[in-house]
Amino acid sequence: MTKRPLSFRRLLLLRILLLSTPVLLIGQAITLRKARTSLLETARQNLTSSAVNKAARLEQEVGALETDLLLLAETQALKTGGIGEITDVLERYAAKAPRDVNCVELLEADSGQTVFSSCDRALLPTPLQLPWLTQSSGESDFYLIDLGSPSVQPQEAEDSQPLIELLAAAPVYGEQEQLRYTLVARESFKQLEDTNPRSLVGSTLLVNPNGIVTVHPDPDKVGLAIEELHGTDRYQSIISNIQAGNAATLHLFSLEEAGDEWLAGYSGVELPRSATEMETWNVLAATPIDQALHALRDIRLILIVLTLGLLGANALLALYVARSLSLPVERLIRYTQQVNDLSTVKAAPKNPSIWELDYLGQVLERMLRRLEGGAQELRQAWENAQMANQLKNEFLANTSHELRTPLNAIIGCIRLVRDGCCDDREEELEFLERADHAAIHLLKIINDILDIAKIESGTVNLDLAPVDLAQVLQEVLNLQALQIKEKGLLLHSPEQLDPVWVRGDAKKLKQVLLNIVYNAIKFTPSGSITANLTVMGEASDLEEHNSVPVPCVSVTIADTGIGIDPKDQQKLFHPFVMVDGSHTRRYEGTGLGLAISKNFMRLMGGNISLYSDGVDQGTAVTLTLPLLLGHDSRTPHAEERAMAAQSEP
Repeated sequence: MTKRPLSFRRLLLLRILLLSTPVLLIGQAITLRKARTSLLETARQNLTSSAVNKAARLEQEVGALETDLLLLAETQALKTGGIGEITDVLERYAAKAPRDVNCVELLEADSGQTVFSSCDRALLPTPLQLPWLTQSSGESDFYLIDLGSPSVQPQEAEDSQPLIELLAAAPVYGEQEQLRYTLVARESFKQLEDTNPRSLVGSTLLVNPNGIVTVHPDPDKVGLAIEELHGTDRYQSIISNIQAGNAATLHLFSLEEAGDEWLAGYSGVELPRSATEMETWNVLAATPIDQALHALRDIRLILIVLTLGLLGANALLALYVARSLSLPVERLIRYTQQVNDLSTVKAAPKNPSIWELDYLGQVLERMLRRLEGGAQELRQAWENAQMANQLKNEFLANTSHELRTPLNAIIGCIRLVRDGCCDDREEELEFLERADHAAIHLLKIINDILDIAKIESGTVNLDLAPVDLAQVLQEVLNLQALQIKEKGLLLHSPEQLDPVWVRGDAKKLKQVLLNIVYNAIKFTPSGSITANLTVMGEASDLEEHNSVPVPCVSVTIADTGIGIDPKDQQKLFHPFVMVDGSHTRRYEGTGLGLAISKNFMRLMGGNISLYSDGVDQGTAVTLTLPLLLGHDSRTPHAEERAMAAQSEP
């Protein structure tokens, strides 16, 4: 009895199981992932707590400075004393202040002249913009001027904490509650920070209520708005959460340099802008993701050692399996490579040790013998696919251009109005009118795309009813008269026409005529446009429109424009096709108008045709529809035929 060779799957599984440890691999991956998740969760909690502590420190420092200023402002020396007494009090305060008050400055309330200053430069800009200078006395007794990084960080020890500078002012009133001085103090304090690899205190970021960065690990980014930082959406999300009263952690990217990833805990703090006004400042504690996951390196090192051992085992497995299985596979490869002519296919090599490979050889042989029969079909399918892909690319390029142009106009006009760039209301209305025209043009393009989609899917429905074709034609010409006049073209249209009744969809028929007249205007740089309506009662009158039963009516829109080469005229009625399909073409359009019009006319029992003698010879487009005899007063004996039709059972 012949022993059946082992299956390829069983042989492969048995040899892999002898040398590999998949359970260990899975366990290592789960351990590494779990360790990373735990470390990130710990970092998030610590950074959130750090941000809350930093916010509390800011609130404490601002409150302490506010208390000091208010107490100084109430001293008798400042309220009623002379210059010498005031100088003595302020010098003692600057020397013995419990916090690091850099300097104190006292200004005359009326003139803004400096009475006393221990500063190396003026603290307040001129003119002074303080609430008590513009309000009645007693309404405001404290004002927070600035909070952020000092212009120059002192050169201290490497482990020193960066300074945060606080600038505030308070009024000094005399005995008669008359404003006497403005007292200004500048304080610098160290915010708690720790940039060691295993620390999760984090660096400080401070964003003021106006969205301006006042403290940042990168000094070059101080003074920038959050909109100017990388990842603006994440900063805006943080500020929104702080305004909602939340404190949490979020990932930030490119905080100091491109591509770096940071974890940022955030919290808000209510600081007094003045005695009656509170503002929410945004405090962030950020640390690089590498520092938050520093402990993961030791875990990863252990796993790397284990993985290297596993990779060695897998290498032995690969060598062993390759030696056993590569030879028959290589024979099959050489067999297929030697096939140059499908008409002379040889027998596939046999492989009795593995029956799957033996069967695969037989399948390859049969497949090669069948390929010749389908080669021609594949080549034809490839050519069709190439043509369809080219047509799709042209349509996508054209449509993208057509959609982008009105969208840019709409966005530009609306932004000009929104940003107040208009001189008066009339100019605003002019921009809004342009945006409205662009929106209507955009809607037309979208409607054309939807119409052709419905037509191709067979879901378009027409509301067929008696329609006065003469009235529809007149309405279309009236709608386009202004555009024709603005372009300097002449319009030749028939005089007042009697009603000409056809059976159709009034909206779709109007859409077809609007499209034809619009094309005539667009492709006619100068000259005229002529519209004719003709009732044909005999078959001999139909000429090329003999596919429409008589009696019928035709509408012809002729122009003196750029014309069309005769070889390109018929393809214009196919969807997505234009004579010039490139996206750099001179005239706008998606190439759907005539295709939609042709389908609408077919559904209404009519026809549409186009004729041009050639380039620069003008173009004539003709619509033909059967007359509705019961309503057509221009057709001889129409009323008699209608009455006879109604009397028939």
